[in-house]
Amino acid sequence: MGNLFAIIITITFVNNVVLSQFLGLCPFVNSSDKTDKSFGMGMAVTFVMTMASFVTYLLYTFLLKPDAKLLKVLFPDTEIARNGLQDVLQTATFILVIAALVQLVEIFMRKSLPGLYRSLGIFLPLITTNCAVLGVALLNTSYASRPLSLVEAVVQGFFAGIGFTVAMLLMSGVRERLDKLDVPEPLRGTPITFIATGLMALAFLGFAGMGT
Repeated sequence: MGNLFAIIITITFVNNVVLSQFLGLCPFVNSSDKTDKSFGMGMAVTFVMTMASFVTYLLYTFLLKPDAKLLKVLFPDTEIARNGLQDVLQTATFILVIAALVQLVEIFMRKSLPGLYRSLGIFLPLITTNCAVLGVALLNTSYASRPLSLVEAVVQGFFAGIGFTVAMLLMSGVRERLDKLDVPEPLRGTPITFIATGLMALAFLGFAGMGT
């Protein structure tokens, strides 16, 4: 439980994928102008991150990493089994998994939440290439500081999505207030958004040291 709590605090606040690792800035900047849109995008990313963490962890553990069990069965006593397939297939495999999950989210939103689906527009399918989702999948597997269990990987994926959603909602609140202010012309739009993002990132530095 101690490890899970440390993972939750660290990935949500200390190493927030947007404000600390600066991943997924494209949907963060372009879909955080309204609170309802931010929440919808955050929930979609959270679902994809969680499911991708589950599927990619299993693929990495049983098929891609060196000495993976399935590789030993398929290619016994070969260089492929000893060296694994992660250098060759890991990124491509992970992106295919993420793309399939995004299609499921699109189908659900198109039928159940058409208003939100239209408001997200092109940024919903772009979750496929969202580096935050791929980054979390890699952080759970080959880039992990220590080998994670399946439960730890899924928890980390879920709360990475929650951290993304928190950042989106905070930014949407800031931007809705900025729209009512007399911002100088050269700073309107994207410039003031990046300035606000930088200030939020500095504020999140206050969480440093809470988790390891």
